[in-house]
Amino acid sequence: MMMVRKSKGLGERHHKILDFIESYQRKSKHPPSIREIGENCGISSTSVVNYYLDQLEKSGHIERDRKISRGVRLSGPNPLGDLLRVPVIGRIQAGEPMPVPTSDFNYFNAEDSVDIAMSLMPAKEKSNKHLFALEVQGDSMIDAMINDGDIVIMKAAQEAKNGDMVAVWLPDRNETTLKFFYKEKDHFRLQPANPTMKPILIKKNDPLEIKGKVVMVIRKMDSVA
Repeated sequence: MMMVRKSKGLGERHHKILDFIESYQRKSKHPPSIREIGENCGISSTSVVNYYLDQLEKSGHIERDRKISRGVRLSGPNPLGDLLRVPVIGRIQAGEPMPVPTSDFNYFNAEDSVDIAMSLMPAKEKSNKHLFALEVQGDSMIDAMINDGDIVIMKAAQEAKNGDMVAVWLPDRNETTLKFFYKEKDHFRLQPANPTMKPILIKKNDPLEIKGKVVMVIRKMDSVA
């Protein structure tokens, strides 16, 4: 793993923060949050983390976008290449469907985003402007390697083929869910990837709205002691 080069005028904690940002970016493919920096660098106060980040920004070691919570990145050429910024617009239940107050995902505060290396994106999605991200809650998709806390990158879509993993809005239930989609003889089957859970069956004449297809998964990075 590449570590940040030592620089004059920086203390041990400055270097620890720089090393963590670089390591986190490589493993999770997006920058860490202020809280994650504090937890992994032994700093309990987010104000103290911001104090060190301000110094690193002034010294030219990092760049910051204060409009988003993951707006910290190392200065200079990015080892991952060009980055695509995708807004995280909320959460999606991968378990029992989650009740929500409206018929789309716009009720969430779009205050977060993730930066994804263009080299990691499927070729056909690199120029797609209709991408958004959702944080997963629940464990119904664990056999598809999607765990609680992971982030799924979605392409906005209104239709799906059998076997697509989709975000679905169920108007009659006032619920959303993340499942595999199957169109069968007299119903739609929303199939979990967990053998302990049953599929959701929706009659063909009952409303069902597909909101997006999963194109990429960002794994949750466990905190380091």
